[in-house]
Amino acid sequence: MNTIALITGATSGIGLATARTFARNGVHLVLCGRRKERLDALAAELGALVQVHTLSFDVRDAAEVATQIASLPQDFRAIDILVNNAGNAHGLAPIHEGELSDWDAMIDINVKGLLYVSKAVIPQMVERKRGHIINIGSLAGQEVYPNGNVYCASKFAVDALTKGMRIDLHQYNIKVTSINPGLVETEFSIVRFKGDTERAKNVYRGMTPLTAEDVAEVIWFAASRPAHVNIAELLLLPTAQASSTIVKREG
Repeated sequence: MNTIALITGATSGIGLATARTFARNGVHLVLCGRRKERLDALAAELGALVQVHTLSFDVRDAAEVATQIASLPQDFRAIDILVNNAGNAHGLAPIHEGELSDWDAMIDINVKGLLYVSKAVIPQMVERKRGHIINIGSLAGQEVYPNGNVYCASKFAVDALTKGMRIDLHQYNIKVTSINPGLVETEFSIVRFKGDTERAKNVYRGMTPLTAEDVAEVIWFAASRPAHVNIAELLLLPTAQASSTIVKREG
C-alpha cells in the first residue's frame, strides 16, 4: 500500500526539506504552495523517486483550499500524512507598535490556514480510521519572547489546536504530532524582516542554528514510527540555544 503525504509550504525551508526526505523514503507526495514555478521544479526533481502531485494555493483562502484539495486525482485522495508546515513571522515590534497587516498575516497563515487545510483533509482520515497529522509549531509556542507577541500567540494557538486534535481524533486511530523547532536558518527571518538580509543574518550570528534538513529528519522519524507509537510533541533546539532568549554566541 502506497503512503501519501500532503505538505503545505513545500516550496522552501522545512517544507522543501521534508518533501525531499519523504521522497527518499518512498512516500508519494502532494506538494502545496503559492509559487507554482517552484512546485513544478520540485515535482520534476522528486518525480524520479515517487509519484508527485502539486497544488498551488494560498492557505489563507478557505474556499481555494477546499476546492484545490477536493480536486485531487483519485490516486492521491487518501492522504496518510498531513504536514501542516505553512507559516510565517511578520515583523518584530512591541505590541503597541505592531502593524495590523503583519498581525493579520500571521493569524491567517499560522492559525486559520492550518485549520482550513486540516478541515479539508481530516474527514477522509476519520472515514478510514487512520492517518497522521504533523503540525509544525515552534519554541515560540512554548515561550513568549520580547517583541514576539502576536507571532508567539499564533504558535501557542498551534500548540492548543494540536492538543485539541489529538483529543478529538484519537478514537479514530489518527496520530497527531507537534514538532517545535527553535532557531532554524531558512527564509524565515528574511520574511520577518521584509527582505532585510543583513538583519536576518544577525539572528544566527555567532552560533550554529538548525537547518531545514535537521527538522525534516525529525519529522520523518515521527512519521515513520510503528502504528502503535505516536510522538505527541517534540522540542528541537540547536545546541547553542537554551531558550527563546538564551543563545550562546561566539565572537
